[in-house]
Amino acid sequence: MTRERSAPRRRDDVLPLLAPEPGWSALTPQTLWKSARSFVSTDSEGDRLRVRYYQRDADGALVGKIWFGPGCQGPPGHAHGGSLAAILDEAMGAASWLAGYSVVAARLTTHFRLMMPLGTVARLETRIDRLEGRKVFTHGALLGPAGELYAEAEGLFVRIELERFQQMARDAEQLFRVVSSE
Repeated sequence: MTRERSAPRRRDDVLPLLAPEPGWSALTPQTLWKSARSFVSTDSEGDRLRVRYYQRDADGALVGKIWFGPGCQGPPGHAHGGSLAAILDEAMGAASWLAGYSVVAARLTTHFRLMMPLGTVARLETRIDRLEGRKVFTHGALLGPAGELYAEAEGLFVRIELERFQQMARDAEQLFRVVSSE
């Protein structure tokens, strides 16, 4: 069974589709990671992913809306599984940061349930399942407009000292200054 779907390409076409649901408050990359850079979610003009993260007012959970554009193609007409896994990885880590845990990913297990047609605007749901010492166990899901489950993941993230993370950010910034000046 194939579905016809026109994939919005212009920024103005996609942004209204990424608007928050009632009871969601907007988040910025700076709020989540103390940085404006993200491998996954900061290309608001491209044709791959367009991501908006929110915090659900009722329970403080990280939620979001993601548009999977033609630059995400894997199987013809469908998003590459790596694009779904990348969103889930970033979002589960961001949920941990939002809850006050500075973390890096240690393990990500992704279950692909349905192939996602390009042009889909998916709803993202995340939660922190439990804490064990430095370990933060998370869950994330990507749902379609009718609530269909496209992918879900479990993540294990490990807490690191915030000072260590901040030093890594300074080192990366310095490296990019050196590389860009050559």
